[in-house]
Amino acid sequence: MALKATVFKAELQVSDMDRSYFQSHSLTLARHPSETDERMMVRLLAFALNAHFSLNTGAQLQFTKGLSSDDEPDLWLKNLHGDIEHWIEVGLPDERRIRKGCNRANRVTIYAYGERSATIWWKKIEADLNRFDNLSIYYLSPSDTAALAEMAERNMSLQATVQDGAVWFGNTENTRMISPETWKASKLENR
Repeated sequence: MALKATVFKAELQVSDMDRSYFQSHSLTLARHPSETDERMMVRLLAFALNAHFSLNTGAQLQFTKGLSSDDEPDLWLKNLHGDIEHWIEVGLPDERRIRKGCNRANRVTIYAYGERSATIWWKKIEADLNRFDNLSIYYLSPSDTAALAEMAERNMSLQATVQDGAVWFGNTENTRMISPETWKASKLENR
């Protein structure tokens, strides 16, 4: 018998000072049986960092089937015609998957993590990915992702304040400043 996903609920307050985006989001996350708390919380952080894109399109940033599907990223933003505006991955996707995202979406963002494995992954594929002008890659440190994992609860109330490229992410007991390191900036970055 296959294991079922565990459902997590999150009330997420996003205050993005850089983009004047202030919204509250009631989110439901299905954590795949093979997914760790760390990865799930990185998905939630990715949502907070990209929620502002909903303002320009009239569409909502959404969690997808993620690990359960090879055809979908971890999050995406589709316009009202069903076209993918923003394809967001967490972890270390293979080059083929990144190419697929870059060809299907207007913008692709990857949040890489994993101390040694991320560095090895990046050195291996960096040269091949430089040609994609719509691709941004950010690296999250092991201490940041471990702190995120500690915040995981079945019912969460979280705040994310984004300013000057950093995010203060946390709950009432624990807040962490996270500064994703830019490994590759998209040419669309300032739009």
